[in-house]
Amino acid sequence: MSDLMNGQMRKAMTLKTRRTLIAYSFLTIPLLFFLCVRIFPTLYAFSMSFSPQNGSGFTLENYIHLVGDKVFWRSVMNTLLYVIITVPIQMAIGIILALAIERIQRLRWFYRIVYFIPYITSIVAVSWVWRLMYDPNTGFMNEMLSWFHISPQGWLTDPSEALISVSIMMIWQAMGFCMLIFMAGLKAIPKQLYEAAQIDGASKWRMFWRITFPLLNPTIIFLAVTGVITALQTFTQIQNLTASSSGDAGGPLNSTSSMVIYMYNSAFNDFNMAYASAITVALFILILFVTLIQLKVLSKNFEY
Repeated sequence: MSDLMNGQMRKAMTLKTRRTLIAYSFLTIPLLFFLCVRIFPTLYAFSMSFSPQNGSGFTLENYIHLVGDKVFWRSVMNTLLYVIITVPIQMAIGIILALAIERIQRLRWFYRIVYFIPYITSIVAVSWVWRLMYDPNTGFMNEMLSWFHISPQGWLTDPSEALISVSIMMIWQAMGFCMLIFMAGLKAIPKQLYEAAQIDGASKWRMFWRITFPLLNPTIIFLAVTGVITALQTFTQIQNLTASSSGDAGGPLNSTSSMVIYMYNSAFNDFNMAYASAITVALFILILFVTLIQLKVLSKNFEY
């Protein structure tokens, strides 16, 4: 009897060991991919940021240059402006669209698709369509302004308007994603809370501020954190909207240049990889700092 039990135990242990080995073998490939594509390039860029442009060794000249670089600080300011302008507005439009579509009884799926399509469309294609719309001579934007007898605007050629023009396109593209996530958050709120509030005579505006908005806190945190990180890493929209014939982007006069654009120009136009790596490290620190502040400020306890 004991021999039979021991045999069954050994067989069970063998089966468990085999399953464990199979599980680890499946995890090995994505782990190696993550190490090769994420971890190693990150560490290599960090080490390269302490290297001189010509030669080898350890130096802080890239960071010293970074502190006194006016174009870098302009790109930092522009990056923060992208965050401040785009993230709150696209979230506000997203929640308005979500609340409006929730009240629609027919063709709700159609409106979801219409507002979500810009988010899943190629950023390059969308950027070039907007670039054509912003064209000062033949673009639709100035044509539309002429209907109201407003003079043409230099959407992407005027330094005072270029950043706003890029931000408008970013907001238009991301608001559908915010709408979809907010709709999922609204589905998670128990309907009994609204029924109890109606019995107590609460208005719709009061129900929104007292029930909907507080209980959407996890959704708001998710969209705020992901939206800020995306805005801090803005590249494709600026590159395709503002790239000149020479390949430089971020114009006019660096008015739309973000940290990623400046890093790209330093690396692939100026061929200064060490300095571009220093900009990358600065961007990483900024993203980490802003994300930690967001989680600290926005996170709060809630219960349904």
